[in-house]
Parts: sequence; structure tokens; C-alpha cells
Amino acid sequence: MEINVCGPADVALLDRFIGSPGATSFHARRFARQEAGTSTYLVAWLDGRPVGHTEVRWGGCADERVRAARPGCPEINALAVWPETLRSRGIGSALIRAAERLARERGRTAIGLGVDDDNPRAAALYARLGYLPLLDYVDRYAYEDHDGTIHECADPATFLVKDLLKNPGRNT
Repeated sequence: MEINVCGPADVALLDRFIGSPGATSFHARRFARQEAGTSTYLVAWLDGRPVGHTEVRWGGCADERVRAARPGCPEINALAVWPETLRSRGIGSALIRAAERLARERGRTAIGLGVDDDNPRAAALYARLGYLPLLDYVDRYAYEDHDGTIHECADPATFLVKDLLKNPGRNT
């Protein structure tokens, strides 16, 4: 397995193998943010096909309370491994470690991510990797379904932070 920054040709492969929930490719939107310099879109590859992704949002979490509580903290967003049969094989952990490495290279001292309250499996992974709770918040986002209908979502979540200076090596 290898992890690379998303390239222009990767978007079509991501759409083909991982797909998007709606009519507009969220992979294309993430790549556009990367091209604008506001994020870095990482893709995990196995045997020549994408099997996971995450986006490092350099401006931090969209929630104002989270940004105020930890200014300058980039967010690991939309971490996913697909197909589900590949989960629990270290792909998500490798994506997180790659995001942490990028944050360190940019001189960031911490990185964070949100975990929905109904996802204890992900919360356990993040705790093993050294992420600690910062605050509870409501993760608000929208997605477009295949008919073009926009759905607004609001999920109770906890924002977790890893101090990259105090906890640089804890990544098992």
C-alpha cells in the first residue's frame, strides 16, 4: 500500500472505485480545494486502485467553536476506507500518519479530527493513535443525492486533537 497526494487523473479513479454519494463528485470538490491551497487530499492505493482517502483541511474544522478552542489546528476530514472488507488492516491508520507528517512538515504543532458519537470503532482507533477529546460539537454538512436533492445533516460529534510535539511517536 502507498499513500499519495491526489493528482488530477486520480479523481476519476476515486469516483469509479469509491464513488460519491451524490450527483456531484465530492472527490472533485476535494481536489479543487487542494488546487486552491486550502487542503491536501490524500489517497491510499493498493494494487493500483484507490482504497481510502482523507482530506487535511488547513483552515481547521468548519465549526467556529472548535476553531476558537484550538486556533491553527488543521482537521483530518472525511477519512474513509473502501470497500469495507479492507477496514481494520491499517489503511486508515496509515492515512492518519501521513496527515500528521504533512502537518509537522508545515510547522503545525497539533492536528485534529471529528468523530460522530455513533462511531465507537473510529473513536477507539483515534484514541489508540493518541487523539484526545477537545470538545463536543454538532458536525454540520450537506450532501447532494443522485437526484440532485441537497440533504442537510447535523450529527453530534466530538473533536479530538493530537499534540504533535508531546505525542509524536504514538501511532500504533
